[in-house]
Amino acid sequence: MTLRSRLLILLSALVVLTAVALTAVLHASARAERRDQAQAGGPEVTAGRVTLTTPHRMVFRNMAWGPHRDELTAVPASDPAAPRTASGVKCLRFHAAAGTGVCLQAVHGPVSDTYRALVLDADLHATAHYDVPGIPSRARVSPTGRYAAWTAFVGGDSYAGTDFSTRTAIVDTRTGELIPSLEAFRIVKDGRTYHAADVNFWGVTFASDDRTFYATLATKGSTYLVRGDLRSRTVTTLHPNVECPSLSPDGTRVAYKKRVRGLPKDAPWHLYVLDLRTMRETPLAEPRSVDDQALWKDAHTVVYALPGDYGADLYETPADGTGKPRRISVSAVSPAYLP
Repeated sequence: MTLRSRLLILLSALVVLTAVALTAVLHASARAERRDQAQAGGPEVTAGRVTLTTPHRMVFRNMAWGPHRDELTAVPASDPAAPRTASGVKCLRFHAAAGTGVCLQAVHGPVSDTYRALVLDADLHATAHYDVPGIPSRARVSPTGRYAAWTAFVGGDSYAGTDFSTRTAIVDTRTGELIPSLEAFRIVKDGRTYHAADVNFWGVTFASDDRTFYATLATKGSTYLVRGDLRSRTVTTLHPNVECPSLSPDGTRVAYKKRVRGLPKDAPWHLYVLDLRTMRETPLAEPRSVDDQALWKDAHTVVYALPGDYGADLYETPADGTGKPRRISVSAVSPAYLP
């Protein structure tokens, strides 16, 4: 055997031994993560079938460490701390209604990640996909399932400061027609058409008429609640200092985060509910800053995420400002309630 042959054999053996060692380290790390999660009292997660038509369920992104991290998982809506069923579908942001879902995903590339929005059917199969030009932030499906919306950061990565830019899109899930940016809509502010180069939109929430939506408009350092019309392609300002609105099931109130003076710049928001008929604001009992688009669990309760030990935890609080917040689920974000 020549010296060259011996060197090749030695090199091949080293490659194999390195691969074996790396595999062992990765498996040990995964086992350690699962052990640590179990010791911390983390949720039990097992693979199974998840659909968007199973009644009385909560579907959300699982953030618990382990093989099912970032997968859509389901639990009984009445017992959100119950063992979780994991779907195998990974999402960064998610929402669903009427058997239709929207899933914002990362597509991992050799150099950097890109992002896409998937429209999901009731069995979580993708029926359409669209490029997302930035880091996913918000997602919503209309009550009928007819429309889906998403927001992405295309510059910056936080709402807390002023140096960021967003892009918000709406798609007709039946026809596939895409509105790639709400910035193409005509803006009516104080009764007049408004133009500005710094306009940003985020946090769409839909009414049940397949026409009306609400969102945040930001311009000149201020934010506004706007009511949008999908037919006329217009948005009209309604109320100042509103971010990430969420329309109540009866369409009469909006839950949102509001900037409050005196709070830290990186955590400036409190949760409020706005009566759309009287424009009366009600502060909610949650004392901490909430950087999330709250979700109405029912006509009386809103649900939202706050930072937790393993990403984020879900909390609920009464929508009338009474009571106190209650943690309902750990290592969870982006919930959707299936009636």
